[in-house]
Amino acid sequence: MLVILKENVENLGRIGDVVKVSDGYARNFLIPKKMVVPASEDNVAQVEHQKKMLDKKRSAEKLSAEELSKKISAFTCNISRKVGEKDKLFGSVTTQDITDALKAGGIEVEKRSVHMKEPIKALGVHNVEIKLLPEVVASLKVWVVKEGA
Repeated sequence: MLVILKENVENLGRIGDVVKVSDGYARNFLIPKKMVVPASEDNVAQVEHQKKMLDKKRSAEKLSAEELSKKISAFTCNISRKVGEKDKLFGSVTTQDITDALKAGGIEVEKRSVHMKEPIKALGVHNVEIKLLPEVVASLKVWVVKEGA
């Protein structure tokens, strides 16, 4: 089924894209959540007009995301945790901890844009990716240190 995206859908496309998806996926998930509309001639013409407007908006978003990426790359966050024997952390450092540390530094990012393969469970320096847009990814250095040290 050909559909037109009304929202950015990860691994599918961006607003205004005409994509082919399975009938069940469209009927049971995308259409009820109002993420897409069926691709008819009228809808395609309407979307073409909106796409021109969106291109301007996307370029402005990309520019601001690149600026934010530079700020994030220049920022290093220190997160202190309690440690036990052999410097093993009690618990771990999660995406929420990193989001909170960035917020304390004056940088607002969504929790879901912080990508880690697994939570950080060791002291030291760790690189964390922050995906601001599909084509703009920032790298953040996270220092995990002993609490009270």
